[in-house]
Amino acid sequence: MMPHSRLEDLPNGNLRWPAIGDSGFRSVQWGDMEVGYTTVHEPLDCTQQYKWGGLPGGVCPCPHYGYIFEGRMRAQYPGSDWPEEVIEGGEAFFIPSGHVLIYDEPTKVLELNPAHALQMCMDAIALAIERMPAALSPEEPKPE
Repeated sequence: MMPHSRLEDLPNGNLRWPAIGDSGFRSVQWGDMEVGYTTVHEPLDCTQQYKWGGLPGGVCPCPHYGYIFEGRMRAQYPGSDWPEEVIEGGEAFFIPSGHVLIYDEPTKVLELNPAHALQMCMDAIALAIERMPAALSPEEPKPE
């Protein structure tokens, strides 16, 4: 039987990546792809997470394919001459690796990602979450 699921029935992403918390990201690996349903409840700029997580160049190494049900996100490509992309509810998308994601408002997104590349991104986000409280303290220097 081939895998299938309603998006809201996908496993909670915190089962595999506890640092992300218990809401907002549902994900499962099917073959070499990761199927994810992301719900962002308020504006979110991932710039510092990518940097604090130690991703080379401070950019996400995972290409994303997907569809935005509602909301809006932007993809910026630091260190390149690629223009910023704006993707809104009702649009399908492909975002190549080397980006920073910024969610301008509450957003619901279906993502299809290469599993290995997403794992690298999620590992970096978990590291960033560990580092962020110390980085926000005035006595502690921010990680480069």
